[in-house]
Amino acid sequence: MKKILVYSTIVLCLLLIAVIGVATAYQTDDSLTAAGKIYVSNVTYDPRVFFTDDIGTVTFEVANGNTDQGVVVNHATFSDKNIRLTSGSYDSSSNIGPSKSRTYTFSVVADAGEGTYYPTFSLSFRDAESLFHRDMVQVDNTPLVVTVLSKPDAFTQGRKKTITVQVANPRKNDVKNVILEVTGAGFDVTPSDTFIGSLASGAKTTADIAVTPYQPTTLDLTVNYDNGDNPHKVTTELPIVFGLDKKEAEPIISNIQVESSGGVYHITGDVTNAGLENAYSVVVTSLLPAVPEDPYKSYVVGVLKPDDFGSFEVTFSADNGATVPVQLSYKDADGNVITSQQDVKISSNAASSQKSDLSLLPIIAVIIIVGAFVGGWFLYLRKKK
Repeated sequence: MKKILVYSTIVLCLLLIAVIGVATAYQTDDSLTAAGKIYVSNVTYDPRVFFTDDIGTVTFEVANGNTDQGVVVNHATFSDKNIRLTSGSYDSSSNIGPSKSRTYTFSVVADAGEGTYYPTFSLSFRDAESLFHRDMVQVDNTPLVVTVLSKPDAFTQGRKKTITVQVANPRKNDVKNVILEVTGAGFDVTPSDTFIGSLASGAKTTADIAVTPYQPTTLDLTVNYDNGDNPHKVTTELPIVFGLDKKEAEPIISNIQVESSGGVYHITGDVTNAGLENAYSVVVTSLLPAVPEDPYKSYVVGVLKPDDFGSFEVTFSADNGATVPVQLSYKDADGNVITSQQDVKISSNAASSQKSDLSLLPIIAVIIIVGAFVGGWFLYLRKKK
């Protein structure tokens, strides 16, 4: 009887073990199938392309492709010897529900030089082997490029000139918070800072800067920008050298004529622009010791294009001196007022004018004599009749 009970107990235990084994085998196969549908759906690096020593983040989005079963994950981490992990791993268990996703974000630093790297993301399951995923990340130390597109041939002390600066992004990723800054000594500049904002990969933009130098100096053109959250900058120098601008406007007075009447002088002439740029707001007037008089105290010629000319008239009173200074002023494209003076002889012209008036007397006398002769002859014929 005792032997029968022992054998019965052994048989029951063996049956129980067999049932548990079958159930366990069925559960393991089902878990493996479910874990096989877990995949990395997206990887995002910020910044997308690193400089050496840049810090940033990498985010992995893990999706569950099962529509009816969740999967329990235990551990997630990131590893690479060149793109070094600076934050902790994910060590707590969590469940990714059916058709759901979860993100894992790690802080990293690019310890490597320029190149392409493939760090590894690993995710372990409770009921299956781990998932391993490798994705590409680049390290590129190419900076932004600052170029002076246009500048005057030469600068002049105290005269404002405009330069055009181009900022280009040759990198494979966008940058943000781009600011162009102009620094240095011995000049005024407007604006000193230009906010550009974001600059896409392969994009470029320009900025106009007005500079008024007071001495030969150097402009430092610095572009500050962020790659991700990492500040970077690039600087280029622009020497400010004083000299003659070969392209600037050059108004010249010519064909001057002087007349005098009752102590008031009347000067006429032409203004020709012999330069290569427009002369704006061209004005001609007389200076002391002359006293401007109506109707032409000053004469506005207006705009003169290169090789263009315009006439002018000025009137003034002055003592019978030898010369009177005539001033010509104009504005360039930057609003600078440029003046020049030219001395005009008035005594000889006035004398020639008076002399020309006296030379009319013989003609008038001849006209009177001829008129008298004709009148006398007419009276003679009338009396004779």
